[in-house]
Amino acid sequence: MYTKTLYAGWGDMDFNSHMRNTAYLDKTADVRQMFLMEHGFPMEEFVRLRIGPVVMKDEVEYFKEVGLQEQITVTYAIAGHSDDGSRFLLRHEIFRRDGKLSARVTSAGGWLNLTERRLVAPPPALLAAMESLERTHDFVVLPSSVKRD
Repeated sequence: MYTKTLYAGWGDMDFNSHMRNTAYLDKTADVRQMFLMEHGFPMEEFVRLRIGPVVMKDEVEYFKEVGLQEQITVTYAIAGHSDDGSRFLLRHEIFRRDGKLSARVTSAGGWLNLTERRLVAPPPALLAAMESLERTHDFVVLPSSVKRD
């Protein structure tokens, strides 16, 4: 399972002195970018390819609070994708240092062609990187988003 250890910083806190809801989304996005960079896809490569990941839906489930400067572990797995990789369903779980599940984030998205502004299948190396992620127990095959003319 792909995991990263992060911390809940000052800017991640809300009025109730725990990690704010959008901070969970920020942490998961950071982990996704770390994964892509480690698998040969830094930002410069996406610029060169003229594609980028686009999230169309996020679902966050909350379980336990995270406080200021608390260490968290963020996991990253794939909960679904289309055969051509044009669409994906990603799953992150955020654990506190005590091992308790703090939140689960499920994000649906695809690969956006930045010139044509439409979803496309990723290049083979990017598809292989995504397929290297551990699959969740509820993994599903999604329909393709590639439009056939």
